[in-house]
Amino acid sequence: MKKICAANWKLNFSPEEARRYFAEWSALRPANLSCDVLFFTPAYDLTVAAEFAPAEGFHFGPQNIYFETSGAFTGEISARAVHSLGARWALIGHSERRTLFGETDDVIAKKVKTAISSDLAPMLCVGETLAEREAGQTKNIVARQVRAGLGRVVTETASHTLAIAYEPVWAIGTGRVATPQQAGDVHAEIRRILSDLLSPPRAHEIAILYGGSVKPDNAKDLASQPDIDGFLVGGASLKPKDFFAIADAL
Repeated sequence: MKKICAANWKLNFSPEEARRYFAEWSALRPANLSCDVLFFTPAYDLTVAAEFAPAEGFHFGPQNIYFETSGAFTGEISARAVHSLGARWALIGHSERRTLFGETDDVIAKKVKTAISSDLAPMLCVGETLAEREAGQTKNIVARQVRAGLGRVVTETASHTLAIAYEPVWAIGTGRVATPQQAGDVHAEIRRILSDLLSPPRAHEIAILYGGSVKPDNAKDLASQPDIDGFLVGGASLKPKDFFAIADAL
């Protein structure tokens, strides 16, 4: 399994700003990165990512999709349409989609299924709030989210590319970060859940990424954990130099 470093730009960068970002990325890009690089951009930046992706060797995708592929769903994003632009991944179930926009496990499961049927690789995000961690519920919450997200596509996941991103909600954009041991323990539990839900061999083919205030100065320690297969990077991905440094730690 090749490790993955994924950028989540969130609600940042106009198309012109995205073009300048990728031009800087191109100037900085080392020839020997050992991981796959993904960019999850706002929908209006996807065409810019598509311009640069072939030459720069990265993949890209939307930060969200809808579970219907067409119809009267004003403001939503079609999985088939973004695939036609060259997108090969979709970020699904990010904590901000769950907490700010009320996405339920059921809605997220439908989106995972739609991504796979549209030939997009889903990156399913899971993670607990601070209250849930303090109540000792981390593993229960993560297990529920993984099982709910993948439960409808167990057969399809036998050969379809996918990834899990563990993002403790209390560590996203707060400057707080799970210790390498805390993150590693949850990643190991996710691997166990995948083994039970799918199969042990298949579980070891699926990348499990850590997301939650990842920065150049903590990436190496986090990457040393055996079940951390990459990163989902928010704020630090907005600076190409910092994002490179994080990718280089894998």
